[in-house]
Amino acid sequence: MVPRNEDQLRRPAPNSRLLSVQSIVSKYSLRSHSSSFEADDERSTSTESGRMTPTPSIENGSPPGRYHGEDTRPTSSKELAGWYMYAFAAETYVICAISSFIPILLESLARENGVLLKDRESPCTRTSDGPCVVTVVGIEINTASFAMYTFSISVLLQALLVVSISCAADHGNYRKRLLLTFAWIGSFCVMCFIFIFKEIYIFGALLAIISNTSFGASFVLLNSFLPLLVRHHPKVLESVVGVPEDDDLESDTAIDPQSRSTSPTLAEHPIPNSTTPLLSQHDGSSDIHGLRRVPTHEELTSIELQLSSEISAKGIGIGYGAALFVQCASILILVSMHSSVWSQRVVLFFIGAWWAVFTIPAAIWLRARPGPPLAQSQHQGARAWISYIAYSWKNLFRTIKLARRLIDVVLFLASWFLISDAIATTSSTAILFAKTTLHMEPWALGMINVISTTTGVLGAFSWSFISKYFKLRPHQTVLSCIALFEIIPIYGLLGYLPFVKRWGVFGLQQPWEMYPLAAVYGIVLGGLSSYCRSLYGELIPPGSEAAFYALYAITDKGSSIFGPVIVGAIIDASGEIRPAFWFLAALVSLPAPIIYFVNVERGKFEGEKLAEVIEGFKGGDDIHEGRFGNGVEGHGILSAYDAQDDEEEADGHARS
Repeated sequence: MVPRNEDQLRRPAPNSRLLSVQSIVSKYSLRSHSSSFEADDERSTSTESGRMTPTPSIENGSPPGRYHGEDTRPTSSKELAGWYMYAFAAETYVICAISSFIPILLESLARENGVLLKDRESPCTRTSDGPCVVTVVGIEINTASFAMYTFSISVLLQALLVVSISCAADHGNYRKRLLLTFAWIGSFCVMCFIFIFKEIYIFGALLAIISNTSFGASFVLLNSFLPLLVRHHPKVLESVVGVPEDDDLESDTAIDPQSRSTSPTLAEHPIPNSTTPLLSQHDGSSDIHGLRRVPTHEELTSIELQLSSEISAKGIGIGYGAALFVQCASILILVSMHSSVWSQRVVLFFIGAWWAVFTIPAAIWLRARPGPPLAQSQHQGARAWISYIAYSWKNLFRTIKLARRLIDVVLFLASWFLISDAIATTSSTAILFAKTTLHMEPWALGMINVISTTTGVLGAFSWSFISKYFKLRPHQTVLSCIALFEIIPIYGLLGYLPFVKRWGVFGLQQPWEMYPLAAVYGIVLGGLSSYCRSLYGELIPPGSEAAFYALYAITDKGSSIFGPVIVGAIIDASGEIRPAFWFLAALVSLPAPIIYFVNVERGKFEGEKLAEVIEGFKGGDDIHEGRFGNGVEGHGILSAYDAQDDEEEADGHARS
C-alpha cells in the first residue's frame, strides 16, 4: 500500500492523535471519492489521559484521504443497511441450505442410488433399516457420510479461493465486485438444485461444492467491510476528531474543495499566525479554541470493540431473522408437498432465489471502499488478475509471517480453527443423526433449524447484554459460549450409559430431544458468530482487512475439512453416528484454554504498530532508529522483522 507523497511519509504514525489546526486546513485541498482501509490515521502512541488537541471539524466534507481515490466518508446509515442486507440475503443459505436441506437432499439422492451394507444387493429405501453404501468414483462410502465428504471438498476449495482473491480485495476497486459476483454464482447454483434427480446425483454434490465455495468467499469479503464500517463510523470519528453525528454524514457525495474554502469550519478555525490570540473568544469551556480531551488508546479500543460487536450482532440477528422466515416457509412447502425429494429441490430453489434477489439492495447501498492500487501490477485484464493471484499467495506467506508476531492474532486463530470446526461438524452430524438414527421426517428436521435460528437471533442480541451485566471481557464471553456448547456432545454420549438406555429416553434416544439441543446450539452460535468476528476485527492491522480476513477464512473453512472427514471415517468404521460424539466433545473443549489468553487491548496496539510496517510508512532502518522513511510497500512489509530475525540469528551464533 503506497503512501501518497513525501509529506505523508513524515506525518505521525497511524496511532498519533496530535493534530494542528493548520494541518487540518491544509488537508482540505485533497478530495476523496472512494474508499479506505484506514481512516483513524491520527492516533496517539501515548496512553496518557487528559491530553488536549485541536478538534478538527469535517461537517462539510470527508476526512483527508491517504492515497488517491480513497473513500474516507463517514459510514452512513444507508451503507450499514447495505451490509445488513447481504447478511439478510446470504445467511439463509448457510442456515437453511448448507446446514439443513442440502445434506438431507444429498443423503436422500445417495440412498436412492445405494444398497444395504449387510448384503450389498438390496436397494435402499426411505424405510430401510441399517446403513446404506454407495459407490462414488470407485470408492464405497456410507450414504450418511456422502454429504460430509462433499463439504470437506468444498471448504478446501473455498480456502484456496479466498487466498487467491484477498489481494484483489485489498487493492483497487474489486472488493464489492467480487462479493456480488460470488453471491450471484452461489445463488444460481442453489437454484439449479431443482434440476437434480436420482441419476445425476453426483451433480448435486458439484452444485453444493460450488455454492458453498462461493458463499464462503462472499462472506470473507463481507467481513472485511466490518473494520472499515467501524473505523469510519461517526461515533468513532467523534471520539477522535469531534465529528458531529448529523444528517450531513448521510450524504454519499464528497464536498468539492472549492466549497471547503468558504466553509464555516475554516472561518471558525483560521490558520494561526503571530496575531492570533492565545485565548479564544468563544463561549463554553468544553471546547476552548477547538481543544478537547482525546481518549486514550484503551478507551478508543473499547469504543471500537463495542461498536463492532453491536454491528456484528445486529448483522447476525438480521440474517438469522431472515433465515427463520425462510425456514418456516420451507417447512410449509415440505408439508404441502408431502416431504418428497422433489419438495426438497423446490425448497432449495426458493432459498437460492431469496439469496439472489436480496443481494440487489446490498449492491445498491454498499459502498465499494476500494483500497490503494497494487504498485507491482501495471497490466490490464487477464494478466492483471494473474498478478493479483500471484501476489495474493505471496502475501499469504507474508501475512502468516507477520501474524506470528501478533501473539493475540495467533492465539485467536488457533482457537477459531477449533471453534469453527466444532460448529460446522456438530451441525451436519446432528442433522444426519436425526435423519438416519432417529428417522425424523424432513419437515421435523426443518423444525430443528427453526428453533436453532430463533434462539440464534436471541443469542446474537442477548450475549451483549449478558456480557455487560456480568462485566465479561470479549474472550470471557466466548468462553461462556464454549462451556454451553459442550452440553450438546455430552448429552449425546449419555446414550451409552446402561441406565439411560433402559429408560429409553434422554441421551438422544427420542426425536423430541433434538429440539432443546437445537435451542442450545442457536444461543451458542449467535454469541460465537458475533463476538468472534468483531473480536478478530479489532486485532487486524488497519489497511490489511481482506488479507487478514482471508487468513481468518482459511482458518475457519480449512479446519472444516478435518471435522467432517473424521466424522465420516468414524461412520464408515462403526456403521453408526453416535460414536462421533466422543470426537465432538473433545473438539468443542479444546479451544477454551487457548482463547483464555487473548488480550484485545494488547492485540490492537500491536496491530497498529504492525500497520506502519505493512503500509511502508516506516522503512526497516527507520523503525530501529525511530524516524520516518520513504519506503513503499515492496520495501517495508517485512524488512523490519527480517532485520530483527537476522539480528536474533546473529546473537544466537555469537553465543554458540
